[in-house]
This record gives sequence, structure tokens and C-alpha cells, in this order.
Amino acid sequence: MQLYQPKDGYCYNSDTYCLYNFITVCLSKFKNIHGDILDIGAGSGILGLLLSKEYENISLNSCEIQDEFEFLAKKNASVNNIKLNLYKGDYPKIDFDKKFDIVVSNPPFYPSCVVKTTNKNIKIARYNDSLPLEDFISKTSKILKPKGKFFFCYDVKLLNDIISLLKKYKLNLESMQFLHPKANKEASLVMIYARKDSKSMLEVKSPFIMFENNDFSKNMQNIYDRCNTHSIKVEI
Repeated sequence: MQLYQPKDGYCYNSDTYCLYNFITVCLSKFKNIHGDILDIGAGSGILGLLLSKEYENISLNSCEIQDEFEFLAKKNASVNNIKLNLYKGDYPKIDFDKKFDIVVSNPPFYPSCVVKTTNKNIKIARYNDSLPLEDFISKTSKILKPKGKFFFCYDVKLLNDIISLLKKYKLNLESMQFLHPKANKEASLVMIYARKDSKSMLEVKSPFIMFENNDFSKNMQNIYDRCNTHSIKVEI
């Protein structure tokens, strides 16, 4: 899969690959994955495109606020022969014309109190003041179909807030996995699977370790090999 991304701006990284893997593992217990999927803050479109490649019976939708990434998401869908319906605008304010079976996102999750880049493109993609956590979760609850599935990753330091807000907006936390840079390092991210109107008990998956001896762990390398993407940097 060829993926164009900005030469000077936010580029997808290993977080998205880990989230893709987490989603496919969680969905493996379902026999027929179909319906409408929405990728929030799609960027260059990698997450939704990988899932469309994995599940042929889903219809891919995405939303994106930045003009540059709207262009790249459409271009990447086209060059990879995947049909994409793209909504342009600020996610909480978009008036969607339908509800969705699955919503996925690698959202801007760095707290707004940390030091920010001066690059506007990167700032919008990384920091949660461009999409506050409660707005992100409450809007998703509104646009999910009954029993709809919601997958995302987030800063692990905000897990208490995530759990509280999911409960507030009637999204049941069904599974989560902690992502560690190395085996001896604290978790940096948490990957979340929640479901609307569900009563299933929580499953906490084994920790995911990204690096071993300064190289990708075997599990991480397997994901990269499975995704088989080729990045092309362009001026936009």
C-alpha cells in the first residue's frame, strides 16, 4: 500500500500500526465485519485504508479538519483503489448524514499543557485542545449505531478520565491494552475498545512491547510486515 504524507508536517507512526493490530484482534471474534466505518481525524488516511484492505465488506468514511490532509486522504484512497467518503470539518460540529457501525481514531491526545510545536499542522494533529476528550467521546456516542464499536488510543495518564467519560456517555469499556516503549518502561499509551449499550465485562490484554534492544520487538516487526506500507513524502 502506497501512502503519501507531508514532507514537513505530521506523519503517521507506530501508534497507528499498533492500534490497527489491536482493532483486528478485537474484531477477530466476529464472523462478518461489515457496515459503515468512520475514521476520525484521518490524516493521510492510513488507519481506515488498512482496515478497508482487511475487511472488504466495510464502507470507509473519514473526517478531517485540515485541507492538506483532506487532499492526502483522498489521494491515498484513490491510488490504493479504495472508495472513500470524506467529511470535511471539525468533528464535534459535523452534521453526519448517517450513523456508523464502527468508529476508529488515533486522535490528538497530548495534553494541551505540554510544550507545543510551532508547526500548525502538527499542533492540530497532536494536541487535545484541538479535539477535547469529552467532545471526542460524546460525539462518538451520538453517531454510533446500537451495539456500535469504538476503537481509539490515548495518553495512558488520562485513563481515569477516559473510563469516566465512556461510562457517562453509555459506552461500555470491553477491552484495553497498554503500550510500552520497552519492557522495563512504564506504559505510554492505552488502546481502547468500547461498545455502545453493551454489558460485557472488561478484558485487559497482555501488554504490548514496541522495542527490544533498540530494535522493533518481534510483535511490532510482524505488524509492519503485515501492513506492508510504503511512505512517499510530498510537498503540500
